Amino acid sequence: MHAFSHGTTSTPTAVAVPPSLALEEIEAAFPRQLHPYWPQLQEKTRLWLLEKRLMPADKVAEHADGLRYTDLMAGYYLGAPDEVMQAIGDYSAWFFVWDDRHDRDVVHGRTADWQRLRARLHTALDAPGHHLHHADPVVAGFADSVLRLYSFLPHTWNARFARHFHAVIDAYDREFRNRTEGRVPGVEEYLALRRLTFAHWIWTDLLEPSAGVELPDQVRKHPAFRRAALLSQEFAAWYNDLCSLPKEIAGDEVHNLGISLITHEEMNLEEAVADLRRRVDSCVTEFLEVEGAVLEFADQLADGTTRGKELDAAVRTCVGNMRNWFSSVYWFHHESGRYRVDSWDDRSTPPYVNNQAAGEK
Repeated sequence: MHAFSHGTTSTPTAVAVPPSLALEEIEAAFPRQLHPYWPQLQEKTRLWLLEKRLMPADKVAEHADGLRYTDLMAGYYLGAPDEVMQAIGDYSAWFFVWDDRHDRDVVHGRTADWQRLRARLHTALDAPGHHLHHADPVVAGFADSVLRLYSFLPHTWNARFARHFHAVIDAYDREFRNRTEGRVPGVEEYLALRRLTFAHWIWTDLLEPSAGVELPDQVRKHPAFRRAALLSQEFAAWYNDLCSLPKEIAGDEVHNLGISLITHEEMNLEEAVADLRRRVDSCVTEFLEVEGAVLEFADQLADGTTRGKELDAAVRTCVGNMRNWFSSVYWFHHESGRYRVDSWDDRSTPPYVNNQAAGEK
């Protein structure tokens, strides 16, 4: 069944949200939307995963659509040109595959494999054109998606994206070491690390090619704009932690805000869940407050010049898509097979992952 068989902009859904995870304000105040390109995006990303050998053919056939990766992106970057939407959709699918590869390398103790992959991703990020035919599908797929993303805006945007993703790769390495050592980071350390492993600033950067404009520093660093962007990403990361807590406890994970709260703040599971919910709710409430300030800022940018008109429109598109992120993330967690732990044969082993070692030795 299509994710939006009931209509692309209506709130009602056939998906049952558990009461412990239900957010009435999201369902009521954040109407759900989907990019009109979504059907082609789903089909082409599925083919791309096969072409780039990022998932075995049987797992693509059985799981790719049900994982709803393209739904997540198509619900976020509304207004993006189709080719931008496709590049983001493929990159997002790659990101999930990379995340799973990282997880399996931890689980199976493949430290040398992970270190090799980490180094290659750093190199491919700076010169993607030289890695399109790399023997490791994760490196080649990354190079392909990044090269396409680099084609939409000036080199200054590319350099910023690369700088942000180098930090993400290094954060994944810190997470690898923490998990290997069984070390649960403290709450503040975890929050800072999570902003990187969730790639807060990457998803925010991608708002710009979606809007067709590289935003100047005065816009990106405006307090209201930056706060709205951070809140949309914090909501996503913390709601993900809330939804994935059972899966990650089952898998002996150490990276989840709930696990940090239990370990370092001496909370029980019920108290940790309540704290997570409070943080998630506060993101929604504060975003609704700061959203108005961003729109006022957009008004100020419209100074009668062509550039002012362009920036006004771009800021409105970006903050509108920050809003879309709330609903897209929310419904993704209840529709994607990624979080249906209770239906797995082994609660610690997702059925859509490849447990075999991968890449050039």
